[in-house]
Amino acid sequence: MPVFEYTGRTPTGQTVSGTLEAKNKQELMQLLRRQRVIVTNVKRKSKSLNLTIGTGVKAVEISRFTRQFAVMIEAGLPLVQCLDILAAQTTNKVLAKVIANVRDTVSSGSTLADALAKEKKVFDQLYVSMIEAGEVGGALDVILKRLADYREKADAIKRKIKGALTYPAIMLVMLVLISFIMLTFIIPIFAGMFEGLGAELPKPTQIVINLSNWLKGNLYLIIGGAILIVIIYKLMRKNSKTRYYIDYLFLKLPLFGMLIRKTAVARFSRTLGTLIQSGVNIIDALQVTAKTAGNDVIAKAIKNAIIAISQGETIAKPLEESGVFPPMVVQMINVGEKTGNLDTMLAKIADFYEEEVDSAVETLTAMIEPLMTIIMGIVVGGLLVAMYLPMFDIIGKIKA
Repeated sequence: MPVFEYTGRTPTGQTVSGTLEAKNKQELMQLLRRQRVIVTNVKRKSKSLNLTIGTGVKAVEISRFTRQFAVMIEAGLPLVQCLDILAAQTTNKVLAKVIANVRDTVSSGSTLADALAKEKKVFDQLYVSMIEAGEVGGALDVILKRLADYREKADAIKRKIKGALTYPAIMLVMLVLISFIMLTFIIPIFAGMFEGLGAELPKPTQIVINLSNWLKGNLYLIIGGAILIVIIYKLMRKNSKTRYYIDYLFLKLPLFGMLIRKTAVARFSRTLGTLIQSGVNIIDALQVTAKTAGNDVIAKAIKNAIIAISQGETIAKPLEESGVFPPMVVQMINVGEKTGNLDTMLAKIADFYEEEVDSAVETLTAMIEPLMTIIMGIVVGGLLVAMYLPMFDIIGKIKA
């Protein structure tokens, strides 16, 4: 249905504005009259604007919105009023517009879950599924609190991992930049000077000069190759078969592989446990978890679990066969299924592995920082020493 932008006045004279879906302007006017809004201006929203909705919204802003929403609902405020307040006080204009759209859709008679589903660029399927379960079960305030807890914990893990990778990334960029400047600008100056002297160059110096000449001669080829690699990688990520093997290789990476595995297990456990605890049936919960897994190897294991359940088997067996989930996790899930406390067991697994991720991040940071410093020292120091070796030889000959 087309979307219309409107402005109007309430019976008290307060100016209101927003967007609303309707078949035509006449239907829009009827909907707003039911809300006791006197329309002063209305126009159809252009399709190009719809394409930008949902961009520029950070995960932490969604978490903050969810927490504030939960507090308001728990305090007993009407749903539309909560959304109206949140739309007015949100500093991010894109998110404010999205919340206003949700408010208007709810005002027209839709459920909150359906209204959020229309803004799928901002609110993912996990979010919508939990809200739907909360509305059906009449416990929206409880579900929103759980959802806020879930998002805050997920955001915390992301921040820690990003924080751990920031320093190595900066060091790597600096190393590449310094090496590039030395090889393309500084070393050619030394090479010209040595050529003028006509002295025989030590082997390390000759290797560095050859590397500098090769880099200058093939600079565009190197840049083109780097761009081509990025394009190929993105194309491979779009293909389901190649994406699976890439994700499998990520899990096998030295140092980082174990961190990726622990993060994936923590995310799986937290997502599935939160959904089951919120009243979502096990099949739907697994489907949502598979879509939000973030790793195709994990997603395939979850999809196999869905097939197993539909055939009357347990979740634990396909998870064990995937080779991704540690034996302890499989055993705890198995116990949870047999005792009927799967959500509790999943919450315990998530707590344990979130702590493991914290520990792994700290260990990784402690290892990478000195390692990157040593590598930078070796590369830059090696280039400098190679350039000064001929000078030492010349000085030695002069003294002799």
